[in-house]
Amino acid sequence: MTDPYEASAALPLPEIHGHGLWLRPWDADAGADVQAWLRGHLDPEFQRWNTPLRQTVDAVDARDSLRARAKAAQEAVGASFCVTDAADGVPLGHIGINDIDHVIRVARVGYWVLPDARGRHVATRALALASRWAFEELGLHRLELGHALGHEASCRIAERCGFPYEGTLRGAMFEAGRRDAFRDVHLHARLATDPELRATAVL
Repeated sequence: MTDPYEASAALPLPEIHGHGLWLRPWDADAGADVQAWLRGHLDPEFQRWNTPLRQTVDAVDARDSLRARAKAAQEAVGASFCVTDAADGVPLGHIGINDIDHVIRVARVGYWVLPDARGRHVATRALALASRWAFEELGLHRLELGHALGHEASCRIAERCGFPYEGTLRGAMFEAGRRDAFRDVHLHARLATDPELRATAVL
């Protein structure tokens, strides 16, 4: 477990196995990872619910974005994993533990799933794995999960993984494709002290 007051060293990014998935660090030098990251960000459903501060529109952008994720791990403020199928290693999506505050031991969770991997509970399974790792290995106390109002799929994923709804944050996220208008966000959270979920609850 990471000491919250001695977290200046780079975060260890292990390979996490379970629930039929293999979570591994993204590789900015791997063409397949760059293309998977790009496909995820160009997906209309991703763009409907997310407005990144920096757009990813080509392979150069994708590689830069992945390098920024690696830098966040070096600075111990973020951990990003490529979610893959345990059987063949095919990329299915992404999950990240972001904005890590090692003093109050809180972080934010974000994820997305590629279009051809939807309908298989990939996000649910990945969230269960990443949450356990964040609590047990990083020593975090609280994980927050926010999504745009109306994103019912994310609501269901959060509830299924033990992240109850805590309230609505007004104007806390950009509207889709805009930086001059805002929308509300549903906030969910889970504590390390919450009851452990049964494996069947996330499948």
